[in-house]
Amino acid sequence: MSAPVTLDRREGPYGEVVLRRHGDRFQIIANGTFLMDTSDGRSERLLVDAAYLALDPPPAAPAVLIGGLGVGFSLAHAAASGHWARITVVEREQAIIDWHREGPLAAISGEALADPATVILHTDLVEHLRTTPDTYDALCLDIDNGPDWTVTEDNETLYSPGGLALCRARLRPGGVLAVWSARPSSEFEESMRNAGFSGVRTEEIHVARGVPDVVHLGVRAG
Repeated sequence: MSAPVTLDRREGPYGEVVLRRHGDRFQIIANGTFLMDTSDGRSERLLVDAAYLALDPPPAAPAVLIGGLGVGFSLAHAAASGHWARITVVEREQAIIDWHREGPLAAISGEALADPATVILHTDLVEHLRTTPDTYDALCLDIDNGPDWTVTEDNETLYSPGGLALCRARLRPGGVLAVWSARPSSEFEESMRNAGFSGVRTEEIHVARGVPDVVHLGVRAG
């Protein structure tokens, strides 16, 4: 395979973000560290599906917040599923939003962005959770590499006890918190339980090499 080609490079308030093409794949690099690419997408789709299936019962018109636009797999899958009456995506990197609205990642997310159920918010996720009056039936969070390995130091706040308390406060009774991670974390499961989530469990997506991607799930009790 040929060497990666840099398509765009931006310096923002949280450091450098880069969009690269490597063969037929697009890659997002943050502060020199690989974050994600378009090679698979199974775990990003699981993030949305597992959250919906954990709603018991699912409400008539459920609302989901997706934390992190990424390469767009979670958003595209949520919109295509037809399950969600409202899809709010919070993304703090303007560059990533631009790559979806008018760049090569529009091939993944274009239909979802045109869906009237979809709203994209350019803001920090923790700030949104702290200030919005809105509540959701599911929070699907795919921020950085997960709770145990954050590239950007500020992202650690989301996975702290205070961040989990904000997540719980923004969920309706019976709502589901789903958190993507590049590796399993029993410590984070315990943090979710301590923050008041019940039925905490982890679903795995096995990869060809290395530890599996996972989705951590918990329910806000009614």
